[in-house]
Amino acid sequence: MFAKSRIAMPSADAAPKGRATPILPASAEHYLFSRPLHGPYPEGLETAVFGLGCFWGAERLFWQLGDGIWITAPGYAGGFTPNPTYDEVCTGRTGHTEVVVVVFDPKVLPYERLLQTFWEAHDPTQGFRQGNDVGTQYRSAIYTTTPEQFATAMASKRVYEAAIAAKGYGGITTEIEEAGDVFLAEEYHQQYLAKVPNGYCGLRGTGIACPMPAAGSND
Repeated sequence: MFAKSRIAMPSADAAPKGRATPILPASAEHYLFSRPLHGPYPEGLETAVFGLGCFWGAERLFWQLGDGIWITAPGYAGGFTPNPTYDEVCTGRTGHTEVVVVVFDPKVLPYERLLQTFWEAHDPTQGFRQGNDVGTQYRSAIYTTTPEQFATAMASKRVYEAAIAAKGYGGITTEIEEAGDVFLAEEYHQQYLAKVPNGYCGLRGTGIACPMPAAGSND
C-alpha cells in the first residue's frame, strides 16, 4: 500500500493528523550562518521555496550562492499534515514534497538567479521522482510568496521548457503555486551536507542551461 501511495498524490482524508508543535525547535540556528532558522527575518528580505528532490543537496546549492542569502532550511510543503515528521512524509501520505526555504535579499541576489539555480540543478520532467529517489515527496515544485515571484516563476518555466524540449526532453512537471504552510524539517536535516560533507546527494541536472528572461519580464 505504501509503495503505491508514494507514486500517487494522496487525499487529505488519508493524511496523518500531524501535530500542533513544530518539529524544529524555536531555538534552532543555521549551522553555517548562526542565524535563527525560524526568524523573524530582517526587513527587506524575501522568502522563496523550492522542491527539487532530496533536500540535503538542494539546500547546499542555495547556501553556496553566497552574498544575498540570509538562511537556507530544509522543510516540507505542498501537503496536508501539520508539522509532519520525516518518516510521515516518506510514506507519501502527507502530500508534502521536500523543499528548501531560501531567505534572501533581492537587492543583492535577484529571484531570477534562484530560479536559474533551481532549473539547472535537477530534471523537472520526471514527475514523482528525481533519479533513483522515487515518491511524491521528491516532486519538483516552486512555491511563491509574492505575486511577482509567481509571474517570474511561470515565465522561467516557459523559457526552460522550450530550451529542454529542443534537446528532446518531455514537458515540465514542476508544480508552481502560491506557498501555503511550510514546515521546517528536523534539526538533523538542517545543513546536513555541511555537517556530513560526504553525505548523499542525488541531484542530477539535465546539463541544459536556463536562459532566464530579463528581470521583471512575464514573457
